[in-house]
Amino acid sequence: MIRLTPDHSGKITRADPVVFTFDGHNVAGYRGESVLAALTRAWFHHLRDAPEDAAPRGAFCCMGLCHECIVQVDGRQIESCRQLVTDGLSVTSLKRRSDV
Repeated sequence: MIRLTPDHSGKITRADPVVFTFDGHNVAGYRGESVLAALTRAWFHHLRDAPEDAAPRGAFCCMGLCHECIVQVDGRQIESCRQLVTDGLSVTSLKRRSDV
Protein backbone atom coordinates (compact mmCIF):
# COMPACT_ATOMS: atom_id res chain seq x y z
CA MET A 1 0.00 0.00 0.00
CA ILE A 2 1.26 3.46 -0.84
CA ARG A 3 1.12 5.87 2.06
CA LEU A 4 0.70 9.53 1.06
CA THR A 5 1.17 10.91 4.55
CA PRO A 6 3.59 9.84 7.27
CA ASP A 7 2.28 7.32 9.81
CA HIS A 8 2.29 9.08 13.18
CA SER A 9 0.18 6.48 14.98
CA GLY A 10 3.18 5.34 17.02
CA LYS A 11 3.38 8.78 18.64
CA ILE A 12 -0.10 8.57 20.16
CA THR A 13 -0.09 8.42 23.94
CA ARG A 14 -3.21 7.12 25.66
CA ALA A 15 -4.66 8.05 29.03
CA ASP A 16 -5.10 5.44 31.75
CA PRO A 17 -7.10 2.39 30.68
CA VAL A 18 -10.53 1.79 32.22
CA VAL A 19 -13.07 -1.02 31.97
CA PHE A 20 -16.84 -0.52 31.78
CA THR A 21 -19.73 -2.76 30.81
CA PHE A 22 -22.03 -2.59 27.81
CA ASP A 23 -25.01 -4.93 27.94
CA GLY A 24 -23.07 -7.09 30.39
CA HIS A 25 -19.88 -7.27 28.28
CA ASN A 26 -16.62 -5.83 29.59
CA VAL A 27 -15.31 -3.10 27.30
CA ALA A 28 -11.88 -1.48 27.49
CA GLY A 29 -11.58 2.26 27.12
CA TYR A 30 -9.28 5.12 27.99
CA ARG A 31 -10.03 7.78 30.58
CA GLY A 32 -11.34 10.90 28.84
CA GLU A 33 -12.69 9.27 25.70
CA SER A 34 -16.35 8.91 24.84
CA VAL A 35 -18.35 5.76 25.39
CA LEU A 36 -19.05 5.78 21.64
CA ALA A 37 -15.34 5.76 20.77
CA ALA A 38 -14.68 2.80 23.07
CA LEU A 39 -17.74 0.89 21.82
CA THR A 40 -16.81 1.48 18.19
CA ARG A 41 -13.27 0.23 18.78
CA ALA A 42 -14.76 -2.90 20.42
CA TRP A 43 -17.03 -3.48 17.38
CA PHE A 44 -20.31 -2.63 19.13
CA HIS A 45 -22.26 -0.66 16.52
CA HIS A 46 -25.91 -1.48 17.31
CA LEU A 47 -26.71 0.82 20.24
CA ARG A 48 -30.48 1.15 20.07
CA ASP A 49 -33.54 0.27 18.01
CA ALA A 50 -35.58 2.83 16.10
CA PRO A 51 -38.94 3.45 17.80
CA GLU A 52 -41.01 3.03 14.63
CA ASP A 53 -39.71 -0.20 13.11
CA ALA A 54 -37.02 -1.46 15.55
CA ALA A 55 -34.31 -0.96 12.91
CA PRO A 56 -30.79 -0.92 14.39
CA ARG A 57 -29.30 2.48 15.14
CA GLY A 58 -25.80 3.59 16.09
CA ALA A 59 -23.35 6.43 15.54
CA PHE A 60 -24.17 9.10 12.97
CA CYS A 61 -22.97 12.63 13.77
CA CYS A 62 -20.68 11.80 16.74
CA MET A 63 -21.26 15.26 18.28
CA GLY A 64 -24.46 14.85 20.28
CA LEU A 65 -26.81 16.48 17.78
CA CYS A 66 -28.60 13.57 16.09
CA HIS A 67 -29.52 11.36 19.11
CA GLU A 68 -28.85 8.17 17.12
CA CYS A 69 -26.32 6.82 19.63
CA ILE A 70 -28.45 7.18 22.77
CA VAL A 71 -27.77 4.59 25.48
CA GLN A 72 -28.78 4.26 29.13
CA VAL A 73 -26.25 5.19 31.83
CA ASP A 74 -27.21 5.19 35.50
CA GLY A 75 -30.92 5.22 34.70
CA ARG A 76 -30.78 8.15 32.30
CA GLN A 77 -30.62 8.29 28.54
CA ILE A 78 -27.67 10.12 27.02
CA GLU A 79 -25.85 10.21 23.70
CA SER A 80 -22.90 7.83 23.95
CA CYS A 81 -20.73 10.34 22.09
CA ARG A 82 -21.23 12.84 24.95
CA GLN A 83 -20.65 10.43 27.86
CA LEU A 84 -17.06 9.91 28.98
CA VAL A 85 -15.96 6.46 30.07
CA THR A 86 -15.12 5.84 33.70
CA ASP A 87 -13.98 2.71 35.44
CA GLY A 88 -16.95 0.53 36.35
CA LEU A 89 -19.50 2.51 34.32
CA SER A 90 -22.56 0.44 33.37
CA VAL A 91 -23.97 1.19 29.92
CA THR A 92 -27.08 -0.45 28.47
CA SER A 93 -28.33 -0.40 24.89
CA LEU A 94 -31.89 0.62 24.08
CA LYS A 95 -32.74 -2.46 22.05
CA ARG A 96 -36.36 -3.62 21.99
CA ARG A 97 -35.82 -6.97 20.29
CA SER A 98 -34.78 -10.02 22.28
CA ASP A 99 -33.02 -11.71 19.33
CA VAL A 100 -30.05 -9.26 19.21
